[in-house]
Amino acid sequence: MLKTADGRPQTAPVEKPTGAVHRDCDRASLRVLVGTYARNGGAGLHALRACEAGGWVVADTYSGAKNASFGTYSARHDLYYFVDEQAEGALGAFRDTTRGWEQAGRVPAHGGEPCYVALNGDQSLLAVANYGSGSIALYRIDEATGLPLEPAVTRGNAGSGPVADRQDGPHAHCVCFSPDQRWLYHVDLGTDQVLAHALDAASGSLEEQSIAYHAPSGSGPRHLLFHPVLPLAVLVSELASTLTVLQVEDGRLIERQSISTLPPGFAGDSLGGHLAVDAAGERVYVTNRGHDSLAVFAWDATGRLELLQHVPSGGASPRCFVLLEAARQLLLANEEGGTITAFGIGADGTLSPLDTDIDLPGAAFLLVAPR
Repeated sequence: MLKTADGRPQTAPVEKPTGAVHRDCDRASLRVLVGTYARNGGAGLHALRACEAGGWVVADTYSGAKNASFGTYSARHDLYYFVDEQAEGALGAFRDTTRGWEQAGRVPAHGGEPCYVALNGDQSLLAVANYGSGSIALYRIDEATGLPLEPAVTRGNAGSGPVADRQDGPHAHCVCFSPDQRWLYHVDLGTDQVLAHALDAASGSLEEQSIAYHAPSGSGPRHLLFHPVLPLAVLVSELASTLTVLQVEDGRLIERQSISTLPPGFAGDSLGGHLAVDAAGERVYVTNRGHDSLAVFAWDATGRLELLQHVPSGGASPRCFVLLEAARQLLLANEEGGTITAFGIGADGTLSPLDTDIDLPGAAFLLVAPR
């Protein structure tokens, strides 16, 4: 059962406590933020803290950040940017102060159902993917305030795919900057495409647009991540439940390997979900929603993926997770199950369930926060 800082069952949002967080926790401990969906009973933005005795507790809840299904943090500006995934979406900028959470600004997402947000390398630009409208928006960041500036640069897409109920039109599900900061990639689940937009970082403008990678028809690409050292990327496709290793070459993404995220012989319905790569670029983690599992892959120096493990997610529809490598843990949000589960990370990168099961309705997104 989810509890407040003083051990009571949590039935309503609480603001940041001013006293001790918990008898086993203090304000210097590891902290993870949890965004929630209101439609699933979410009360806003929660903060979890790790306790010395083990486990996690809810340190505070902020009701002012609704439907924060994805976000990021700017150390340069000490601001959090969270999407508000409603039909006519928005992007909010928030600051965590000694007085509690404050909303510093809010801008339209210039599209429906924003679901992903990313900062460029020097945190001067911010991009948003809008799932509902299939569009993306790029904002310059005000150097003095850290707030996104209007007008945003917007780009759309056209087309559809063979899966009628999911690919009726473009559906942008991810946007990310290339490691060399020359390209902005736009992952479109609805059209089975990854687009590359040439980026002028100095002016914050987008120039030419091209198809960097055309995924297999009906596969539904969802999230793209880059290897920390090698010129490689990995793409999870939601509808096909696959991982694809891609060679990165001047805006193009060239397929090198495709591998299922599901166990051999599994015939049920499942969707690929969240994706993460460890800091060394040696392990890839991905969720399966339907099979309700986490899959762990080894990523070797030649760029090949090899399945190491499937472990049950501990709840229905595992949507998002965070790697806490220094603490040797992984925290996972089970969206439909309304729970947060914790796993220990072994020396080989494989996972083992810990005795942690936190009820948190609407849990959709996790983000490590500065202490």
